[in-house]
Amino acid sequence: MTTTSIVAGPRADRGPAAQRSGKPGRRIGNVIYSAIAILLFVVFVFPVYWMINTSFQPNNDIRGSEVHYWPDNFTLRNYETVLFDPGRTPFLPAAANSLIVTLLTVVIALVFAFLASVAVTRFRFKSRKAFIIAILAIQMIPGEAMIVSVFRVIDGWHLLNTIIGLTIVYIAAVLPFTIWTLRGFVNGVPIELEEAAMIDGCSKAGAFWRVTFPLLAPGLVATGVFGFIQAWNEFLMALVLNARPEMMTLPVWLRTFLVANGTTNWAAIMAGSTLMAIPVIVFFLFVQGRMTSGLVSGAVKG
Repeated sequence: MTTTSIVAGPRADRGPAAQRSGKPGRRIGNVIYSAIAILLFVVFVFPVYWMINTSFQPNNDIRGSEVHYWPDNFTLRNYETVLFDPGRTPFLPAAANSLIVTLLTVVIALVFAFLASVAVTRFRFKSRKAFIIAILAIQMIPGEAMIVSVFRVIDGWHLLNTIIGLTIVYIAAVLPFTIWTLRGFVNGVPIELEEAAMIDGCSKAGAFWRVTFPLLAPGLVATGVFGFIQAWNEFLMALVLNARPEMMTLPVWLRTFLVANGTTNWAAIMAGSTLMAIPVIVFFLFVQGRMTSGLVSGAVKG
């Protein structure tokens, strides 16, 4: 009896009255969290909504003093201009260039980054720390500082205005970040899993590919998403290295709507931006299920 009262003591101290007093505080906290979540949702979603809303409005409505929160004079003319205007650089070739360069960049960068991250995480070799520090230092160098040297190198290789040349530059730009990010994911997988597989009869390579590699899937997907966004939206290198109209990527193609004399077709820019965002959204929907780290924690359970 005495033991029961001692164990139940702290719970009894809180009592029904204390529990009732804690509920209003919890409710207020939930209300505050909900308000913050709604505010963040509005802040992030409103620019996207405004882009789509503007893409369905005539230019006269956009340039007028009245703000249209809804496309009162709904029109698809802006999308017709973007897709079918014979007087402009066509959209589809630019989209194809962007898609090819981005996918090549993501796939090749992930392969190299994966091998490099495994090497620096699982093995000890000379100059390993210097290599890791170099990866971190390279990320701090802005692309603008290297534009001249990059241009001369690509020109020397006769790869200006080519998909291959731009892909090489993008891989070099994305690779340090992907190595650094994947290194953390590889380091998070316990080496004991591989050792247990080797005890069960797997070779070292077999243990890695059968046990460790599947657990790195969320890390590969997450890193690939950031690499995709970085390559898809890159503007400066594409502008300098692929300036020909037939080799433009979408960010450079979108610039063709900007006119210095003030006659910029903002409605068409918004329509082009909306179309440009669709592949990114589709890619996110395709891989979002893998962007979790739950597989790693579940693998070590038990």
